Amino acid sequence: MGEIMRAVQYTRFGPPEVLRVNDVPTPRPGPGEILVEVRAASVDAGELAFRAGKLRAISRAPFPRGLGTDFTGRVAALGSGASAWSVGEEVWGLMPHLTFGAIADHVTVPEQRLARAPKNLSLLDAAALPVSGTTAITALTDKAGLISGERLLVRGATGGVGSIAVQLGKALGAHVTALAGARNLDWVTELGADVALDYRTTRPQDLGHFEVILDVVGTDLGAYRARLTRGGRMVAIAFDQDRILTSMVTMGLRAALSPRRMKLFSNNPSPARIAELTASAEAGSIRPVIDTVYPITGIAAAHERLETGGVRGKLIIDMRL
Repeated sequence: MGEIMRAVQYTRFGPPEVLRVNDVPTPRPGPGEILVEVRAASVDAGELAFRAGKLRAISRAPFPRGLGTDFTGRVAALGSGASAWSVGEEVWGLMPHLTFGAIADHVTVPEQRLARAPKNLSLLDAAALPVSGTTAITALTDKAGLISGERLLVRGATGGVGSIAVQLGKALGAHVTALAGARNLDWVTELGADVALDYRTTRPQDLGHFEVILDVVGTDLGAYRARLTRGGRMVAIAFDQDRILTSMVTMGLRAALSPRRMKLFSNNPSPARIAELTASAEAGSIRPVIDTVYPITGIAAAHERLETGGVRGKLIIDMRL
């Protein structure tokens, strides 16, 4: 194992061009930690606001900052007291909550952040799932309590979480309505949506009523919340990118005032939840959706693509390219 590895970092807030591939020391696993040789990592749209400095009021991490929250790979070394895994095992996992750095040749994480990688997927394909999959499962099962026969609206159905939520909603027996761009309507129907509507031409008041609404967009939440049935639940997992802190405060107040109808959460899955994702992937109830695979040197281009919009599923960094 070399002493130097590649890692995506940035030393100031700004546009995608601030992202660099740097040579840094390969980390060593501490007590209870696992060193993973990363095969692939996903590019998380949620990190755009961090990189741009829109969340500097709540994010105090020092520079240089890493990038990436989920990964697939093989166990390279065990820290003292770490016993759940053995060297060479194929795993997937997430960085500790609200930390970044998965887009690198190696990463160290507490062993509780890992699960066995699905046997039916390549490590490259599987990299699309750890964050988006655990987020979708937590949103629809724990937070919304979605049950068979209920009507589910997925707003933002094309992206990483939305494309998994459409599949999972169908697997749970819901009637799924998906809002997406016009060119993606056939595509989200293939994923499992019963009804697919163009978000540009469909107004909230044009829609029926839903027991569960999953919002991955973050704007006009009041208008969509009005489409809930009497016992309906909205799970909102995105903020208005143009006024992100105001949006956070407003949504937080709404959730505090009506906790049964409006639910927010920051994805921090348990070891059992990550293992549940492995089982869901192997059962075929959810499958990875990959738009484009980039080399690590393409990270700025990947962020530009996310900012442009219209990505189908996830963008993946292949550490072997």
